[in-house]
Amino acid sequence: MTVVPNPNAPKVLVIATGGTIAGVQNAPGTLGSYRAGTLTAEQITGSVPELARYARVETEQFSNVASPLITPEMWVKLAKRINVVLQRGDLAGVVVTHGTDRLEETAFFLYLTVRSSKPVVVVGSQRPATGISPDGPINLLSAVRTAASPKATQKGVMVVMDDRILSARESRKLYQRTGGFSTGDMGMLGVVASQGPEFFFAPVRRFGERSEFDLDGVDTLPKVELTMSYPGGTGQTFTTNPKGVVVATTGMTAAENATYRALRQTGVVVVTSFTSGENVNGGGGGGDGPPPAARVDTTAPRDSVARPAAPAAPPVPPGVVALHLTATKARILLMVALTKTKDPREIQRIFNEY
Repeated sequence: MTVVPNPNAPKVLVIATGGTIAGVQNAPGTLGSYRAGTLTAEQITGSVPELARYARVETEQFSNVASPLITPEMWVKLAKRINVVLQRGDLAGVVVTHGTDRLEETAFFLYLTVRSSKPVVVVGSQRPATGISPDGPINLLSAVRTAASPKATQKGVMVVMDDRILSARESRKLYQRTGGFSTGDMGMLGVVASQGPEFFFAPVRRFGERSEFDLDGVDTLPKVELTMSYPGGTGQTFTTNPKGVVVATTGMTAAENATYRALRQTGVVVVTSFTSGENVNGGGGGGDGPPPAARVDTTAPRDSVARPAAPAAPPVPPGVVALHLTATKARILLMVALTKTKDPREIQRIFNEY
């Protein structure tokens, strides 16, 4: 059936970065191995003629790699590019095609740094384009329909997979099969139905035009390491001189607490994140509370004047609590926050608001 393009449809820009959605099976039509990041943006969109019913699609090739090769420097360049193109008055929204291994991380970085009310949708696939029953075409169609919809404004950056509309803040890849992206207990924003996108909820945290993060003058992000707490752990030391460290934990050992307390004393910002990323009750930040009161030397003779003891050591900077962000997303928010401040109290404010 021939698709008749809609000349009055909204314009949507598809920016391709590679991944499985641009992958080609080594033996087409099989379940064997494949090469990610092979098809171009034009080839991906050209394989879904139905797109023309809902949008006037433009394409742009940002990269064409497997998503583990996407770097933080590429995040910055991509966010800057999206911020520029969304200033176009004739553009309704942007779709970013991406490999699923690192999709949630790129999407969250864009959620923090794209300063527009227009929709940005990140989409991928679990099966390559030339494999058996590829999911890329329907995912791309759903993503474009969402980006073209006026209902999708003021929703922040979204992930659209398997007809689900997910906030980039909560979206996670749980497994490699289709349907593998979820927001857990946080819930979906909506669905893509036959008649178009339907939204049930909207994000309430800061994003988009309300974001305070400006990438002007930023080309690289501060170094932040990611590690995990475990039974018998003593805490990790680093030779990379990070500006921040994120520890995924359900509770630290005494040795781990001592290690990260000492690290905070050197000026490194330490963030603790609940291992599952769903610690909705917060807590567990590893802060040390107020500095101790001055001590008095009580060993002096009774008939002498009591004298103050030696000054107490400087208070240890407090730790930061990630609340219900996953450790990988807490790392991204810390990297972005460190472009503005090194004060752990101000960084805690940022984590509370984003």
